[in-house]
Amino acid sequence: MKAQVALVTGGASGLGLACVEHFCKLGVKVIAVDLPGDGKATELAKFGDAVQFMPADVTSEQDISQIIDHIEKQYGHLDVCINSAGIQVRQLAYDFQKQKPHDLQLWTKVLTVNTMGTFNVLCLAVGLMAKNTPNEDGERGVVINLSSSLGFEGSAGFSAYAASKAAINGMTLPLAREFGPMGIRVVAIAPGLMETPMTTNFPPQLKDALFERFTNIAAFPKRAGRAEELARFVQSVVETPMINAEVIRFDGGSRNP
Repeated sequence: MKAQVALVTGGASGLGLACVEHFCKLGVKVIAVDLPGDGKATELAKFGDAVQFMPADVTSEQDISQIIDHIEKQYGHLDVCINSAGIQVRQLAYDFQKQKPHDLQLWTKVLTVNTMGTFNVLCLAVGLMAKNTPNEDGERGVVINLSSSLGFEGSAGFSAYAASKAAINGMTLPLAREFGPMGIRVVAIAPGLMETPMTTNFPPQLKDALFERFTNIAAFPKRAGRAEELARFVQSVVETPMINAEVIRFDGGSRNP
């Protein structure tokens, strides 16, 4: 994988950062995309020349187009696109105690970032991938979208997030069929509960309840997933051409009863 170039959105924290770190160790040239923010460039600078941090909004066609143009000018190719950027909120569709409906702007923001942002990035990324010289299998690249087990079995209060991830699951097969003739694979990975800032920064009572619930319903192991485990699995997907058009659960067999 040393000759490959990878684009990772949400690359400055959580699962995206884990993928950036893991791929850098493999010798991959990584472009990490995330919103501008204090400390993000410093966090990624520890990986040296193996990674470039490019602040951008995944929902902006202009921002992502400029990044794709930069990748083409600097490297001449793009081999892997990992869409990890996303936001999660917990809000009831209707709070009967407060007699208040879900904030519609917040709902729209979650769907815009998680679903439209993912779609925006992959649509622009595959345009550059299609210019690659195919390998012996005829493959030119792979797109990996991070979904969630909540896209299958959403919990109360997570309807916006669950809807955004279910949409990512639903577009996996049609995209794989569309890009297949160009030798580009599309795979979604749906993690369950993971030890990342997205979950560990919940209020303590909510965090404890979530961790207890998800570890209880897991088949094995009875714990949250680790970011580095997910990054290793992403590598396996990149290296295995027969994995395509699938939504792969990464949750220790966690299923709602």
